[in-house]
Amino acid sequence: MPKINHVVIVGAGPSGLLLAILLARNLSIKVTILDASDKIDSNPRAAHYAPSAVYDFTRAGIIDDVREQGFTPKGICWRLKDTTFLAGMGREPEQAEFAMVVLPLDRLGPLLVKHFESLPNTEILWGHKLVGVQQDADTATALVETTKGEKKEISGDYLIGADGASSGVRTALFGKEYPGETLKQQIVATNVYLPFDERHGYWDSNFICHPTDWYMAARITKDGLWRVTYGDSEDLTREELIKRQPKRYEEILPGNPKPGDYKLMSMSPYKLQQRCAPSFRVGRIVLVADAAHLCNPFGGLGLTGGFADVGSLYDCLHGIHIDELSPDILDKYSSVRKGIWRDMIDPMSRANFHRLWDPAAEKARDEFFKMCDKACEDPVWGKSMAQSVMAVRHDFEQYFKSKGGDGVGGFVDGGKA
Repeated sequence: MPKINHVVIVGAGPSGLLLAILLARNLSIKVTILDASDKIDSNPRAAHYAPSAVYDFTRAGIIDDVREQGFTPKGICWRLKDTTFLAGMGREPEQAEFAMVVLPLDRLGPLLVKHFESLPNTEILWGHKLVGVQQDADTATALVETTKGEKKEISGDYLIGADGASSGVRTALFGKEYPGETLKQQIVATNVYLPFDERHGYWDSNFICHPTDWYMAARITKDGLWRVTYGDSEDLTREELIKRQPKRYEEILPGNPKPGDYKLMSMSPYKLQQRCAPSFRVGRIVLVADAAHLCNPFGGLGLTGGFADVGSLYDCLHGIHIDELSPDILDKYSSVRKGIWRDMIDPMSRANFHRLWDPAAEKARDEFFKMCDKACEDPVWGKSMAQSVMAVRHDFEQYFKSKGGDGVGGFVDGGKA
């Protein structure tokens, strides 16, 4: 008798949809997704998926479609504002099975929805805002209000909070406090047609180092759309940031382009956060991705960490479903994923950010650039460094009883230490 019949996921973002596809396609579990909006988020957001994410795209059966719509990038580098090359690695696209792939989230989202809705026992309820949660020994319930003012209770064996930084699920569990800090700098993410590669010799991903005019420019589609994410003053309002965009482009980008020199498609200001929830599990309610933890976007560790949460949680629910793991494995999920955020995602994302502008990070930046040079000189070592992002994952299947695990996150006699 299967242990899990129905999972309710709050949030139709990339992490919620990926988990939903994994559960529905591979385990035939009924999945209901609730989302307060009436459509997929189209704001400029992440576009780069590391090998650790590609691993779970493969498990979900979506990687072929993602690769068909996206592309494998050619290299990442760091430059000065005048475009002087500082360091780089991965100039040739990786040919490995789980090589990075690039596809903007606003294009990945509809692809995920299409896959999810093609599976049996699946449903997305748009316009369903979570206003509270309840649970008992056997079920977890989402209390929702629809855009028409209806009140509903939707119950499942488990309730997953994948509803982003302002998560209603996390708020229902812990209140509005989200431990951590808001960084002083603000960023503006823009999507623009401006051929940096043709005009300035840019690689597919470029980080520009400067005390005030730092930015990232990365190609994100096959037809030449670029993501430009730059910093601006913490004192400016959203409206002021949007109004200043042409001025900032002219100030910071090579060639000092004016509005007639490019085609701006979209833009969205963001505050930078480094935060982590007190726990990722309370009974039958579990948090993933931005609902559980936040970091700045430089280096792509926010989405990478979110997808790694999904892979770990899928392992756990899989094990519970087939009686290989106890539900108590979710405590191990919480402690492991929190530890990876604390020990890897938070410090690495901070280092990635400070490398762009902070004079105090100059020594660490030089050491990092030496490591990039070594990766170029020694392809074998470089490949191992590129794959090191896999460490953000954690394999919970190793705790399956049939593999020598004890079902709760440890090992029986003779198992792994």
